[in-house]
Amino acid sequence: QVQLVESGGGLVQFGGSLRLSCALSRSISSFNNMGWYRQPPGKERDVVASIANDGRTNYADSVKGRFTISRNNAKNTVDLQMNNLESADTAVYYCFARTWSGARFWGQGTQVTVSS
Repeated sequence: QVQLVESGGGLVQFGGSLRLSCALSRSISSFNNMGWYRQPPGKERDVVASIANDGRTNYADSVKGRFTISRNNAKNTVDLQMNNLESADTAVYYCFARTWSGARFWGQGTQVTVSS
């Protein structure tokens, strides 16, 4: 079983920054894709950013230029740096990791609230 533990959420003012971190219980090399989804209140969960094993990244259009996904192979973590936060970024953020066999694992979620 794979465990993903998120940290770094909280309350931030409009235009502020937060850094989310996801600690994986296995080596990052065990996964072919990792990243973050978010679920705003009353809405569906959607992808925010992902990073493939080869380092390629993808971002939702709404966060391009503001969010940056990165990974630390030595620490087995996947981070999401969020800058210039907007009210629409308020959501529960979930870390995910997909193994080479296609199994997907999720973290428990961390709340990000942007106050205006």
